Amino acid sequence: MKFIKTEIPDVYIIEPSVFGDDRGYFLESFNLEEFEENIGPIKFIQDNESKSSKGVLRGLHFQKPPFDQAKLVRCVEGKVMDVAVDIRKGSPTYGKHIAVELSGDNKRQLLVPRGFAHGFVVLSECAVFAYKVDNTYAPEFDSGIKYDDKELNIDWGLTEEEVQLSVKDENLSFFKD
Repeated sequence: MKFIKTEIPDVYIIEPSVFGDDRGYFLESFNLEEFEENIGPIKFIQDNESKSSKGVLRGLHFQKPPFDQAKLVRCVEGKVMDVAVDIRKGSPTYGKHIAVELSGDNKRQLLVPRGFAHGFVVLSECAVFAYKVDNTYAPEFDSGIKYDDKELNIDWGLTEEEVQLSVKDENLSFFKD
């Protein structure tokens, strides 16, 4: 497994070793010992999975402390543009983001630490997205930022007409708020 640092400290791209032949492939998607050796202690408590069609954008979501969450995200099937935004006030990278294409083909994962907003958009006809979290979901601490916030200036890889949002995501706040 390769742990690749990004421009934002604490955000890592993780490339698993993939062993394949004409029958298919095998990969280890998570190894606690390797993870802690390369990144530090973590205790994931829940795995989640979603399936979405092209243009579905989920995010930018986060939970407020004490229910903030670190996430280890990956696209099992299809292709997504995955985004993590630093919302840690006082951080030298506050307001900056990392955008990474995750796909069933490249098998990459992204570690989104606590203190980040997270979202993804489906670029393929369909995508299966899976992620681990290290804290309980608490609806009353749930929050988010509009995906098209001008201050963040995120290139999602789709036109505005192609993007499909939930009612919840249509009503999120701007970054400055």
